Amino acid sequence: MAPKSHVAVLQGGWSPEREISLISGQKCAEALQRSGYQVTQIDVDRDLAARLTELAPDVCFNALHGVGGEDGEVQGLLEVLAIPYTHSGVRASALAMDKHLSKKIFADAGLPVARSLLVMRGSCTDHPLDPPYVVKPVNQGPVSACKSFPKAQMSPDTLTGSGWGV
Repeated sequence: MAPKSHVAVLQGGWSPEREISLISGQKCAEALQRSGYQVTQIDVDRDLAARLTELAPDVCFNALHGVGGEDGEVQGLLEVLAIPYTHSGVRASALAMDKHLSKKIFADAGLPVARSLLVMRGSCTDHPLDPPYVVKPVNQGPVSACKSFPKAQMSPDTLTGSGWGV
């Protein structure tokens, strides 16, 4: 029986979703090892290209979350290095990461989408929608990045501070 492929599990990274990515990567690596694959876990940093060139894996399992991992960035690098990978390609990843743009694409395709509004940072002096509503940055993934406004009494001022990319 031929040995199974060498899989590099990409995890960690520099997005706000780093910690969940480390957990995902660990679980993926364990499952791959149980299935007999040779696995190398890589805590992704800005030297990823050099590390992958030296390691020369057969395939990369992308367990990265958020910016850098789901937005087409690492996918583009892997394509330049000609390393097969799990995940959508560059364009699909970039489009899917932008929630505002992806909703437009879905609506244009005839899919039902919830009513939404793009609000730019610092432009919100009043509620942009009638409460209740939920605010989520256009380019982040986790539910923890969401802010709920169930009542009109809650001030929308929080949308303009503390790192909100709305």
